[in-house]
Amino acid sequence: MCGYLGEISFETIDKDSIINSNKRIECRGPDSKRIENDKIEDIHYTFIFNRLSILDLTSEADQPMRSLDGKSIVLFNGEIYNHMELRAKLESKGVKFRTKRSDTEVVLNGLKEMGDDFVHELRGQFAIAYFDLQKRNLMLIRDRLGQKPIFYYLDKEKIIFGSNLLSIKEKSNKSKISEEGLREYLEKGVIQSPNTIYEKINKLKPAEIINISFKKNEIKKKSKIYWNPEDFIDEKTFIDDEFFNLFSESIHLRTQADVDVANFLSGGIDSSSIAKNLNDNGNNLNTFSVRFENSKYDESKWSRLVAEKYNTNHTEVDLKIDISYDKVNSILSILDEPYSDPSVIPSYLLCNAISKEYKVAISGDGGDELLGGYQRISNSLLKKSKLQNMLPNLYSLYPPFLGSGANLTKFSNDIAKAYSTYLYDEKFLNYLGIESNKSAFETQIRNLNISDYKKLSIMEYNLFLSEMMMLKVDRTSMSNSLEVRSPFVDHKLVEYVFSHQPSYFNIGNPKKILKEYLLDDFGSDFTNRSKMGFIFDLESFIYSNKNLINDNLDSLDIGIEKNVFSYFSKFKTRINANRIWKLLVLSSYLTK
Repeated sequence: MCGYLGEISFETIDKDSIINSNKRIECRGPDSKRIENDKIEDIHYTFIFNRLSILDLTSEADQPMRSLDGKSIVLFNGEIYNHMELRAKLESKGVKFRTKRSDTEVVLNGLKEMGDDFVHELRGQFAIAYFDLQKRNLMLIRDRLGQKPIFYYLDKEKIIFGSNLLSIKEKSNKSKISEEGLREYLEKGVIQSPNTIYEKINKLKPAEIINISFKKNEIKKKSKIYWNPEDFIDEKTFIDDEFFNLFSESIHLRTQADVDVANFLSGGIDSSSIAKNLNDNGNNLNTFSVRFENSKYDESKWSRLVAEKYNTNHTEVDLKIDISYDKVNSILSILDEPYSDPSVIPSYLLCNAISKEYKVAISGDGGDELLGGYQRISNSLLKKSKLQNMLPNLYSLYPPFLGSGANLTKFSNDIAKAYSTYLYDEKFLNYLGIESNKSAFETQIRNLNISDYKKLSIMEYNLFLSEMMMLKVDRTSMSNSLEVRSPFVDHKLVEYVFSHQPSYFNIGNPKKILKEYLLDDFGSDFTNRSKMGFIFDLESFIYSNKNLINDNLDSLDIGIEKNVFSYFSKFKTRINANRIWKLLVLSSYLTK
């Protein structure tokens, strides 16, 4: 896992400026740094790569990596879990390798041999830049589920691309805020690809390939999506053994490394299922969990139970209630694009603790999206009574300072309306004077011609997992030079659940299949307890730092009222704390 920055241009490139812009990326790869600066005919190019060495620790595996014939170059951030299998296939075709175990060289030679068809063979997480010097073509490729980012700026003279949005902004000198990006952030708490907070800077979509061809004094762009979970929708019979075989394979592939591997262990169903699988297959586990001082958010009792059951080498990281304002601001500074999920804070602190001893950690992220584990899925699918279905009619009377009104609109029998209320806060937007796109989101759900459960699952992958969850995992881990691998975020598993009947889903007992898997080891008290999110005591932080936050928000020049803090602190609830937090994150970001 690494980070890179590159520029290809018809004009001379300022090498010093690209080195300076790379400073934000160095945390992604502190083990080595290599720069390639050259020219071919009328094209100048400069690439800088920061490596976190995990597979093939030799310098031969450093990047940027050139092909043996010198005609192509690759910059690759990520891991290809099936690289040895793909290497064998390429070698059987006569392809030569200089390294013994580098997955980077597998990517380089595979793309050189097969073109972009090779991407269908890759099983992993990746953000790839492949430059064919002979064809004068740059290919940018993002993994199917959006685990690794690629940003780019393109004009008539050049393309600047890389792993960090702020680096692209600095190198391109394009810092004008996008009004649409700003609106989208205030609506969703994230800006969905291909947009960013800056005009003229874009982010590749998940499963997108962009080809940039440098013709004579002309740059042409083509893009395509090479994978879509909707393409796999079917109603085959779901077989538990088939699912668990894929699950075991996915976990095993993610243990492959030339360094030691750790495990996140929240004590929840997902991370505990991974721990059980690893233990049952003879692995020794190094586990990490957070212990919250506030018992309302603490699951350390359960993670400790799992650690004891599987005799893991377990570490607990303490998170106190009174986390300082300066500490929170310091953590927010890692975000190269605005993102409002407050679980960034505990996620960063846990990654930081793990990174002191390990370079790689396995997480349980993606289990809820894969198996319908979120309460919003079950609640949206539940049939409402006539009385409950009348509650949404009171929404227009509900004042914004009381909350989002989701406690009313979630009772709609319109599944699209019920589901969208968990992701959109129209009351907050209306107060800020911003128009919501919630109706378009609901229309998108209704237009899917599949079962209601799979409609919502598709939306979880299109928005929540790929645009939100994976952003958090990537930034909080890579800012600590830690690679996170998520077995549930595996396209083979995703294809399996979408192509089979959802018999694994029980509306009253989410993730039943994993609970039954764990039942013999832990009993029903463990498996049937209420789900807890990975969050910290946001209310205490927001309302105990009123003056500091209020001053911060007063400096936020985006056309909103100055009394926003006092208005939304009339009722000191979590929803209002989340609203203030969203603005605080934006204010912190815009001062960078």
